[in-house]
Amino acid sequence: MASGEDEPRNCVVCGDRATGYHFHALTCEGCKGFFRRTVGKSTGLTCPFAGSCEVSKAQRRHCPACRLQKCLDAGMRKDMILSAEALALRRAKQAQRRAQQKPMQLSKEQKELVQTLLGAHTRHVGTMFDQFVQFRPPAHLFIHHQPLPALAPVLPLLTHIADINTFMVQQIIKFTKDLPLFRSLPIEDQISLLKGAALEICHIALNTTFCLQTQNFLCGPLRYTMEDGAHASPTAGFEAEFLELLFHFHGTLRRLQLQEPEYVLMAAMALFSPDRPGVTQREEIDQLQEEMALTLQSYIKGQQPRPRDRFLYAKLLGLLAELRSIKNEYEYQIQHIQGLFAMMPLLQEICS
Repeated sequence: MASGEDEPRNCVVCGDRATGYHFHALTCEGCKGFFRRTVGKSTGLTCPFAGSCEVSKAQRRHCPACRLQKCLDAGMRKDMILSAEALALRRAKQAQRRAQQKPMQLSKEQKELVQTLLGAHTRHVGTMFDQFVQFRPPAHLFIHHQPLPALAPVLPLLTHIADINTFMVQQIIKFTKDLPLFRSLPIEDQISLLKGAALEICHIALNTTFCLQTQNFLCGPLRYTMEDGAHASPTAGFEAEFLELLFHFHGTLRRLQLQEPEYVLMAAMALFSPDRPGVTQREEIDQLQEEMALTLQSYIKGQQPRPRDRFLYAKLLGLLAELRSIKNEYEYQIQHIQGLFAMMPLLQEICS
């Protein structure tokens, strides 16, 4: 006779199948995620029906205010929600404990994974920054102020920025489509993952061009400065506060002196993020991300000791969390610089 502990338990909020205790209450994954997302928002929720809505598995999406109140009534605690930094640190510690049980040298499968990522990266991403010069840059972007001969007439800086952003996203799409693990996912999940990660992977790749001495991006014969971002158009540009945040991120990441395999594995971790909106195969994608994470950690520990390796894996997890916030603000910025977003239909689709 089965004991009561073996019987399925129901979520105290909506009645769906519970997966465990989350934030001090027995809930399903859906209500766990809803509580984490909703509590973090600054806007208050109100119920149009005086707080009398039914909160069930079928009806739980209809009224966020009543659902949140039922979460609180069931004992879910706001103070138990971890910040992005604390969550990254916890995951780093969990991965470290798992990795300690395994040899630090890459397995055959991990070596094959790294080679697959490097091959796709070389074909589609490795040389893309040298090709920015094809997009008719203004003369002041040339490092030696000598435009290459036989180029078409230059375009305004804003148009050039739109063109290279579109080109980078196109190359990132080609990179992901060259990965068998990515192609094996349902097409709707491929789209969801790309929408969430494309701009993040762009900045991970772009970091290889960042010069710590000059605080510029050096892309072939071109040099991009913070001032170029601030004066993207005659009337407006990226906000100074955002640019300082962006350049600080690139400086922090560049100082870690990552090797190419570490860059591509970091990009793969961003790509295979199971919490992107619209993802259906969350468990499968979570397993893929864990595979990337363990490979990255094994690769780091398998190298000769380097001074910057201390807590390197944890630092990269923290930077991935920071990159999400930067990406969200970047999407906001490009939509509010007059004329820029209209020139980038591909990014309109990515940001939708």
